Amino acid sequence: MDRSRAALAWRAVFAAVGWAALWLQYGLMISGQPAAEVATRTLNFFSFFTILTNLLVAVALTLPVIGAGTRPGRWAASEGIRAGVTMYAVVVGLVYHFLLHATWNPQGWSYVANIALHYVMPTAILIDWLAFTPNGRLRWVDAGKWLAFPLIYGGWTLLHGALSGWYPYWFIDAGELGLGRTLLNFGGLLAFFGVIGLIVVAIDRTLGRRDRTAASA
Repeated sequence: MDRSRAALAWRAVFAAVGWAALWLQYGLMISGQPAAEVATRTLNFFSFFTILTNLLVAVALTLPVIGAGTRPGRWAASEGIRAGVTMYAVVVGLVYHFLLHATWNPQGWSYVANIALHYVMPTAILIDWLAFTPNGRLRWVDAGKWLAFPLIYGGWTLLHGALSGWYPYWFIDAGELGLGRTLLNFGGLLAFFGVIGLIVVAIDRTLGRRDRTAASA
């Protein structure tokens, strides 16, 4: 199997896994709820960074499969997009493992969805980026550009939380921690995003130099 066919197969399989995990998690969140509560839970569902990131991962894996050769397909397969999505997904996996894992003990189908969203899909997009995405064209400034998404998410989380009293994660719960501590935590998370982004760019540039050296040998 050549590299393009392997990439297509990989993306098709994990796109299906990603969408299935998202639907499963959403179904579990609204199951048995009255209609009025479904709307609130739907808004809360899309207020988790994990969910938004996994949506990006699913789209990034799906578009090159169903839209190969089209503008959306080429956009989703581009180096900058896949590297940025990979950075978000890696942060999701690391933050969950080190900050949330000990406080959450899902069972049954919740466990399945949890593993898929926090471990399987971040690993899948990381491998996709390393194995199938062109490399060597990222710039250091890209790591800064990728911070736009978590910045916007942080603003939305604070606004939504102030209006509803609900926060998706304990470490950004301004109601419990206070605004000052929450902003400090956001700052720390943003710095962590930046570090992971710089690591992604460094890996990309290293792989690019390796490939150019191999091509000229």
